Amino acid sequence: MYPAGMSTATDPIRPVDVVADVVAATRRGTAVYCRALLHAPWGLQLAATPIASVHVVTGGACWLIPDGGDPIHLAQGDVALLPGGAAHVLADAPGREARRIEELIGEPLDGIPSRDLVVDGDGPATSLLCGGYLLDSAPRHPLAAAFPPVIHLTAAQARTTGLPAAVGLLTAEVDRAQPGGPAVVTSLVDLLLVYLLRAWLADQRRECGGWVRALHDPAVSAALAVIHGDPAYSWSVASLARAAGVPRATFSRRFTALTGQTPMAYVTAWRMNVAARLLREHRLSLREVSRHVGYESEFAFARAFKRTVGRAPGQYRTADDAPECG
Repeated sequence: MYPAGMSTATDPIRPVDVVADVVAATRRGTAVYCRALLHAPWGLQLAATPIASVHVVTGGACWLIPDGGDPIHLAQGDVALLPGGAAHVLADAPGREARRIEELIGEPLDGIPSRDLVVDGDGPATSLLCGGYLLDSAPRHPLAAAFPPVIHLTAAQARTTGLPAAVGLLTAEVDRAQPGGPAVVTSLVDLLLVYLLRAWLADQRRECGGWVRALHDPAVSAALAVIHGDPAYSWSVASLARAAGVPRATFSRRFTALTGQTPMAYVTAWRMNVAARLLREHRLSLREVSRHVGYESEFAFARAFKRTVGRAPGQYRTADDAPECG
């Protein structure tokens, strides 16, 4: 028998379901964000950091110059995501002298979650809304390996998604600065990243293999959906194949070819991703975390967690409680 509410390959499975889970599992803590009003000439240098950054041009235009990459022109309404925290420069023109953004803000990017930045000048103005998350130190989901250093959506591309609405809500929430704002901004930045990644995945559907194809493959996406929907269930290759609606041998071969992991290896890896999030965001006991991810034995869970993450659950939680800013 399947768990209640379990999907099958005949049900509509949306790639964004897994993508949303991956975003939630990858981030650490609340969002960091910055509103910037920049008058030319200006240049901001952002070093490589464990922060997945997103930049929204809310007025004017600018250039994004990835470290070692070609300049990318960003116009009003454009959105750019750097999912791996790659070093880059934002400037009014390529070749402009750039200052480290921490110098201009006066504090590390992973300090308090909100700040404003104004650069005075005689030239045209550009307004930006920049956000992002500290990336978790646990092993990243393999889907992240499919992302390029920069994902750029033009205003025209963004209009076909929910991005404009998400940007509008995020801008309004930042402007209001009301009680509870950081929690709302965190949810909205989550939403922004999911919309961005969903749009990119849809655009890459016919060109890429691996995980991009896996999310659009009816059988594999059905299995991923039920694994993510109930990671504590006692999954087997046979039960996942039934959920996918294909023979066991066919399912196992297709899942491994597209994801690079056997079905049961992925089940274990995803359980450890869920456990890592529970450890860093909730004050659950080790026994409770174990049961949430399908382990009756705390010892078996701790051994699997250390093998996957590289640290024992208690060490991982203690390290995550350490101050994040220097």
